[in-house]
Amino acid sequence: MANERPYRALIERLKAVGLRPTRQRLALARLLHEGGNRHLSAEQLHEEARAAKVRVSLATVYNALHQFTAAGLLREIVVEPGCSYFDTNVEDHHHFYYEDSGRLEDIPGEEVRLARLPKPPKGTRLSRVDVIIRVSGGRG
Repeated sequence: MANERPYRALIERLKAVGLRPTRQRLALARLLHEGGNRHLSAEQLHEEARAAKVRVSLATVYNALHQFTAAGLLREIVVEPGCSYFDTNVEDHHHFYYEDSGRLEDIPGEEVRLARLPKPPKGTRLSRVDVIIRVSGGRG
């Protein structure tokens, strides 16, 4: 019974954002959200799913991650072309990116101050600012 409660919470969370709680979505959501805030690539999540005996293709993992992101359940962090991580922390924050290891570390939003931003192009509005501070060496 103790295992049922978190599963029910995930079902309700998916339904609340308009996603049908399929077996694969539920399994992936559970892997993503057990253990606190995380930064994972699609390939890392796919490997975790395989290790947990969840039968899911890499394409399905990508589709689910993009659906979760569009629904506001995840944030996609593009660190360079072809290299994205999906972040379970959707609160205001930024990142250190350890170039040597590819690891991301959260920086609380209030710790980054921008003195000035350009005006957004006509007809658009600023929705979010993402800062990635690239570091090398150290504990990455």
